[in-house]
Amino acid sequence: MIRIGVIGYGYWGPNLVRNCFEAAGAEVASVSDLRADRLALVGSRYPTIKTTQNFRELIEDPSIDAVAIATPVSTHYELALRALQEGKHVLVEKPLASNTDQVQHLIDLAQKRNRVLMVDHTFVYTGAVRKIRELVDSGNLGEIYYYDSVRVNLGLFQHDVNVLWDLAVHDLSIMDYVLPFRPCAVSATGLSHVPGGTENIAYLTLFFEGSQIAHIHSNWLAPVKLRRTLIGASRKMIVYDDLEQSEKIKVYDKGITLNNHQNPEKLYQMLVGYRTGDMLAPQVDGTEALRREIDHFLRCIEQQEEPVTGGGAGLRVVEILQAASQSMAQRGRPVELRLTTLEATA
Repeated sequence: MIRIGVIGYGYWGPNLVRNCFEAAGAEVASVSDLRADRLALVGSRYPTIKTTQNFRELIEDPSIDAVAIATPVSTHYELALRALQEGKHVLVEKPLASNTDQVQHLIDLAQKRNRVLMVDHTFVYTGAVRKIRELVDSGNLGEIYYYDSVRVNLGLFQHDVNVLWDLAVHDLSIMDYVLPFRPCAVSATGLSHVPGGTENIAYLTLFFEGSQIAHIHSNWLAPVKLRRTLIGASRKMIVYDDLEQSEKIKVYDKGITLNNHQNPEKLYQMLVGYRTGDMLAPQVDGTEALRREIDHFLRCIEQQEEPVTGGGAGLRVVEILQAASQSMAQRGRPVELRLTTLEATA
């Protein structure tokens, strides 16, 4: 039985506690939060779980094997570092830390202590995203051309990170999982409409070595909630709408065909033909993503495996976010990615 402590019982913490509480082979031993009223909610629903306002008490408890962290991004590194130093396995809410140096330090420490370090890239564990990965891996889509996503809503405004670190991180983790190539540079623009606040609207473009491009629109100041992604390829195209209840993924047999002009002196002239075929809505596994993620975390601890969303995935995503913030501060100047480029040439 793996005993888990959860730090943070605000927005995401209750979901972590519920799934850890119900997971086979796990026991939620303790929950920590700075607010007494939040801990009172834990006590009323889970009377057997110990609660504390002192996170150090939870981390230093020798009976606890693993720690799940669901706190503001600015606190992720310090809490994860303390937990690893105490010999705990660690699951951290996205993103893993505030910069790549912090993430790399956590990776190094986890490897040194032989502990599992995992980041909560929840969408990677959804049935829909796993199906997209399956479709891409099959090769039936053809050559990938682009990834285009809109992820907007009204709120929740974060005080310590901008909208890219809050919303675009989901798309970056999805791309990291489903695409067979890594970006080499990023460009981002954005603005804050709240005095003293971080950027609440942003546009992120990712460049690749090949003929691919990705674009992500993130916005906390939209009148409606949209979660829609287009993946365009040479043979088929995918529309992924996370808000759809029954048909989250639609695969369209649509595209274009290019034929050279018969006159060899006019090869530059292309005739564009349009291909329209069927639409398929494949069935996706409806298992709750966080339940699958917690099960994966437990299995990695038991079998000493590297998680699908381990430190490496967390590092790649944070590097993009860090570069995007740098680009945004310079009004969209492209910033090259060092770590993913090194990985591609290794």
